[in-house]
Amino acid sequence: MPRFTEQEQQEIIRFIEADKPLPDKYRFLLFEDKREVELVWNGKTNEVCNIVLPFQTIENVDEPRAEKPSEDNMQLALFDERGRQLKGWTNKLIWGDNKLVLASLKNGPLREEIEAQGGLKLIYIDPPFDVGADFSMDIEIGDETFTKDPNILEEIAYRDTWGKGADSFVAMIYERLSLMHDLLAKDGSIYVHCDWRVTAYMRLALDEVFRKEHFQREIIWDITVLSGYKSLAQNWIRGHESILYYAKDSVNFIFNKQYTEHDEKYLSRFNKVDSDGKRYFDGRGKRRYLHEVIEKGKPVGDVWSDIMSFQQIPTAQERINYPTQKPETLLERIIKASSNEGDLVADFFCGSGTTAAVAEKLGRKWIATDLGKFAIHTTRKRMIGVQRQLKADGEDYRAFEILNLGKYERQHYIGVNPNLREAEQQQQLVEKEKAFINLILRAYAAEKTEGFTNFQGKKAGRLVAVGPVNLPVTRLFVEEIILECRKHQITRVDVLGFEFEMGLFPNVLDEAKNKGIDIAPKFIPAEVFDKRAVEQGQVVFHDMAFIEVKSHITAGKKDKPATVSVELTDFSVFYSQDSISNAEQTLKNRSSRIIVEKGQVVKVSKDADGIVSREVLTKHWTDWIDYWSVDFDFESKHEIIRVQDPDTKEWQEQWTGDYVFENEWQSFRTKKDRSLELTSVAHECTPGRRKLAVKVVDIFGNDTMKIVEVTI
Repeated sequence: MPRFTEQEQQEIIRFIEADKPLPDKYRFLLFEDKREVELVWNGKTNEVCNIVLPFQTIENVDEPRAEKPSEDNMQLALFDERGRQLKGWTNKLIWGDNKLVLASLKNGPLREEIEAQGGLKLIYIDPPFDVGADFSMDIEIGDETFTKDPNILEEIAYRDTWGKGADSFVAMIYERLSLMHDLLAKDGSIYVHCDWRVTAYMRLALDEVFRKEHFQREIIWDITVLSGYKSLAQNWIRGHESILYYAKDSVNFIFNKQYTEHDEKYLSRFNKVDSDGKRYFDGRGKRRYLHEVIEKGKPVGDVWSDIMSFQQIPTAQERINYPTQKPETLLERIIKASSNEGDLVADFFCGSGTTAAVAEKLGRKWIATDLGKFAIHTTRKRMIGVQRQLKADGEDYRAFEILNLGKYERQHYIGVNPNLREAEQQQQLVEKEKAFINLILRAYAAEKTEGFTNFQGKKAGRLVAVGPVNLPVTRLFVEEIILECRKHQITRVDVLGFEFEMGLFPNVLDEAKNKGIDIAPKFIPAEVFDKRAVEQGQVVFHDMAFIEVKSHITAGKKDKPATVSVELTDFSVFYSQDSISNAEQTLKNRSSRIIVEKGQVVKVSKDADGIVSREVLTKHWTDWIDYWSVDFDFESKHEIIRVQDPDTKEWQEQWTGDYVFENEWQSFRTKKDRSLELTSVAHECTPGRRKLAVKVVDIFGNDTMKIVEVTI
């Protein structure tokens, strides 16, 4: 230990008593860590999230195979007669905060499954840097394009991690990189895609987590676009993005050298011909033959100018108009180079699902996660498309499942100062919660109530429960409401939430109904934060969407089995974004805006004379539907989670009381094909009673489910 003078000792004591950080000179003298360079930011800590939450399976997706394995080889087959996977790894598409996802993967029971696959060999991430580019989505309505605003949870995530300056971004990425480093196999590697805004921060964070000696390359992706706008800039034209490549071990890591075709200028050097008629050139006294060079190709360097971005080819066939989408050729090069067939790869900011799509095509297993529900839905559609194409080509493919974190740790609300002591943070949290609840109750025109655990207000004879500001309303949240309802003989409740956990309804509502409790879930609109709208009573809390279906049954005959098909007959949506009156007041002459009000998408226009016109773009209820699917035997597969016994620390399987939606048929819109089938295939089934489950996803990515009981 270093020896300090009396003056230095007194100075250290004064800083500690004043609860102030020590000057850097003492930090380096007191501790043995002799780093030459260290990344430091406000509130830095080496602690990482260690919460383990159970993964709940919301949906299992597997485009069924037409062929049926015989009785003899059923035990050897990966798939049963419906195309469901019987054994082996099932790919994972996970919705939720990737910090909680990573911590639960690292410390939870899924870690064993990952290790059984040989470990996680490759991670590619493309963290978002700008809320406008990452969470706002362009949605097609007829011939018009409507921009969907980010939902509240996405806005909060942005504001907490990217909107508070460089230190909040570095803190966010540092903790996640630490978790990824732990998950990565010994011979694994990570590629981090970034641009000029965060490259420097990212490089330092990666150096600290993965160690600078494990840095392999900075790959320069040349995306130069000399458009009129960019070429007018009074500066060097910005034309590249960076991909930082690190290995977990700088000696032992997977790398398959990649090659491209040589250009004509290089090949023209082979201007000599030997006695056998083979072209060659003399290089340092050694002959190099053209046929050998062409067969092997040109080794790929760390400047990639042969992969076109969507800026350079805006009409690319694979483009699906997702803001952060990257071309498949980019991920193909990375995945081929740093993994082998059968390896497990991951993308924890998956966006439109490019990593998963390319991994599936290249015979890799995958994990993909995202905070945005629309990103999960976009990836789901894309992966079903990949499954269908692989099936058509006679290639193998794997099932994938959509997972949720089934139980959320209540986190700090927006505005809680992380630099305060824990007791002060808790006090501030209580105040923030109270202010938030008062705001929501005022906007909902509900009076405040006391004496309840889960209810904060009352309106028109119904108690009101307000969900958290920064998390979806979960099954656990609703189950606690049901318990308190039974305790106090409460029969009517409104549950208000910014977002609801995937697959939460209608099962929980039916469970409550069977116990004599009427629960009405309602979405909290963004307008609750608009003081003027609240004061004028303009805030509308919209209901969940509503599905109507009809089943068509054909009785079985001696030579034909019974069948059932499902027809979608109606879909009602109550969503709002902006208002017609606001658009009419704020629009400039010769301009237009598309808004959503009470389940109608309307184009509001103002001509040169200030005359306002309205055009309803949602002509039919089907215009609201982006995707729908059917499980022809719902409740046939229990939803099982694995939880740790507090005493033995062993992982035990537990039934949640819910069921997995097995996606057996689906129809959805794509960029190329906007049509939608409204009647499913006729599905063969055995006689008896069964439940059919129908899931509809609207154009904003919100899912609604309906369960129908039929007798075959």
